[in-house]
Amino acid sequence: GALPLEEALELCRQISEGLEAAHEKGVIHRDLKPANVMIMAEEKVKILDFGLAKAFSDETQSIDSSQSPTLTEAMTQPGVILGTAAYMSPEQAKGKSVDKRADIWAFGCILYECLTGKRAFEGETVTETLAAVIKEEPDWNRLPPNIHPQIRFLLKRCLKKEPKTRYHDIADACVDIQEVLADPGGVLVQPVTVAEAQTRSRLIIPWIVAILGILIVGVAVWHFRAPEPRQVMRFEYELPEGQDFNLTGPVLAISPDGTQYVYSTTRGLYLRSVDELRAKLIAGSEGNTQQPFFSPDGKWIGYLSLSDQQLKKIPVSGGTPELLCTINDQLMGASWSEDDSILYSQPGTDIMLVSANGGSPESLVKAKSGILGFPQLLPGGNSILYHVHTGTDLQQKIVVLSLKTGEARILLTGSGARYLPTGHLVYGVGTNVYAVPFDLEKLKISGTPVLILQSVREFAASDSGTLIYIPEKQTQGSQATVLSGRTLIWVDRNGREERLDAPPNMYHHPDLSPDGTKVAVNIGFNSIWIWDLMQKTLVRLTFEGVSLTPVWTPDGKRIVFYSSGRGGGDKSGIFWRAADGTGEDEQLASATNFTFPYCWSSDGKALIGTESPDGQMFDIWTLSLEGDHLVKPLLNKDYLVSQPRISPNGRWIAYISSKTQREEVYVRPFPDVDKGQWQISTTGGDTPLWSPDGGELFYMSGDAVVAIPVNTEDQSFQILGNPKVLFRGPYACLTKNVSDAISWDISPDGKRFLMIKEADPPASDAVSRKIIFVTNWFKELKEKAPAL
Repeated sequence: GALPLEEALELCRQISEGLEAAHEKGVIHRDLKPANVMIMAEEKVKILDFGLAKAFSDETQSIDSSQSPTLTEAMTQPGVILGTAAYMSPEQAKGKSVDKRADIWAFGCILYECLTGKRAFEGETVTETLAAVIKEEPDWNRLPPNIHPQIRFLLKRCLKKEPKTRYHDIADACVDIQEVLADPGGVLVQPVTVAEAQTRSRLIIPWIVAILGILIVGVAVWHFRAPEPRQVMRFEYELPEGQDFNLTGPVLAISPDGTQYVYSTTRGLYLRSVDELRAKLIAGSEGNTQQPFFSPDGKWIGYLSLSDQQLKKIPVSGGTPELLCTINDQLMGASWSEDDSILYSQPGTDIMLVSANGGSPESLVKAKSGILGFPQLLPGGNSILYHVHTGTDLQQKIVVLSLKTGEARILLTGSGARYLPTGHLVYGVGTNVYAVPFDLEKLKISGTPVLILQSVREFAASDSGTLIYIPEKQTQGSQATVLSGRTLIWVDRNGREERLDAPPNMYHHPDLSPDGTKVAVNIGFNSIWIWDLMQKTLVRLTFEGVSLTPVWTPDGKRIVFYSSGRGGGDKSGIFWRAADGTGEDEQLASATNFTFPYCWSSDGKALIGTESPDGQMFDIWTLSLEGDHLVKPLLNKDYLVSQPRISPNGRWIAYISSKTQREEVYVRPFPDVDKGQWQISTTGGDTPLWSPDGGELFYMSGDAVVAIPVNTEDQSFQILGNPKVLFRGPYACLTKNVSDAISWDISPDGKRFLMIKEADPPASDAVSRKIIFVTNWFKELKEKAPAL
């Protein structure tokens, strides 16, 4: 017979935990059934008989199916039945290859049997049982009529015929059972109590009065009734085969009413309505589209089109995208306000405002300090919420700015904050999501931050109380984890690649030694390492504080770099150290934050670099190794100038500038920078490099490496031809944050480039392919973080 309800749920919870442990080790049971589950002392569950889990067993057994329900023959061959008939998944019954979702099906069969005392699928013979598994549904009427609805939902998800619509992880079923067991209302829905019938004689007199009273009260209740409390429900949506998240930026957006959401993939934007089973590609959004966001009425979606560096909008039904404005860099978040304006930000620029009908952007918040991101115009239109990068620790601070007074106030450490109609700020810290009450009038937090979610890669919340998020997996996490898959690679002028033997790691800012035998490179955001191309060894060079942007001295004996946070303090400056690791770090000059060396003058007597005390508008400086070692300005403008490179003959300096509101490559005389100027790129360009003979200038434009012939030997600089794209690829030269501004170099013979290649798309089991959908989430939010 059926087990007592709470006992059945507790035992099955333990079964799910056992399966979860097996699945985490890559083991699929494939013959889970009640006979293979034993109850030990103190009601502890053990799962036995993993005999069919030997995925590469060479043994072939022939067992009479009338004597044993377990069918085991040529276990590893597709097309051969494997398992126990009554607990077999449909894909097993059809002889198809299986994965861990076959165990989830069997778990559902066991839970159903525990609750009803009957098998979910029955037949007089093995054949009839298999036919029931493939074609029939369990008798859901056998379940206790007042069982918790989440358990009924769980069973139906476990016993979906199609594996793609089944639970993807048994851990999700385990969590659902735990929530039901912890529900204060119990595991059963409480029946409505009905008063005992009164005798006819006692009801005859007051019945008319009662009916009239009910009518009057009913009318009043109809007009003044309080909304019925709705249950918080969780569902999941798994990306179908052929879809992968576009992990280069924020992926998710949800409509204000919570009825539809969009996610960015490598193929384009997909939209799913909650009343539909599948998401659909938004026609017209194909390509490298990133960072979607909804209009307030939910009819439009804004996004970044990276292929042409444009901010666009498109109807949710699809169509021709409409241009809003040109974006000359990566997008650091965007939002669509009620007044039909769009706020967005980029690295190194102000928070900008553009009409939702398109036009010329205008500055709304000046970038006085740090890198601004993810702006939101708060209700009333008088204040803005955003986050800012400050200092070399790359920490993010959540800031609120009053547009009336101009006062900016740091609220919290975190990122991606969003104000919700409940009076809360919801924001991220690492992979955790926190909520804190926020006083909109005083622009102050009014409570203590509370942890809401853990292990979350990304989240989005609607104004109506729906939450969606992508759960994080341990193998896919922070930016550090993503960067750990980067590789060093040679690429010739025709785009042919040759991978170096250096192991994948968090590489950025490589610099080749003058003889081309070694590479100085940052690993992570604090240390410099040397990769020896001949010996194939990787040796750490710096150990103290944060060390960035290594540059070889012209004689190849030392590495110069920027360093801060030494001795646990705020000391920062330009240092150098012997490239063989001997001796100690020697400080060449004091410096503020974001003072980075880039290259040397041709005679080796001066170092050239960039500086930005606030992390925003960079200027170019020189540091003479003769005399007082002071950092002196060379090119100081009211717009960004950065990434300097001195020509091999020492007479010209190439650099990037945002003078035209888009980063382009320019050349000036050196050191007399005011005696001329030539624009090299016209459609966007960055990270310039000279050929060793000075006859070509290379730069990056989007994902393309571009070459342009030049003459550097005459008194006047000359451009000798048109730009030519040499090759394209997913190389790490597009990120403009302070640690990744230079991500390539050229060999001494000028025949190939040292590139950092972005990690290949993570394996399907390395990144969560789920979107978790939580309805009525505001109820849970208010309980966990009550507003004062």
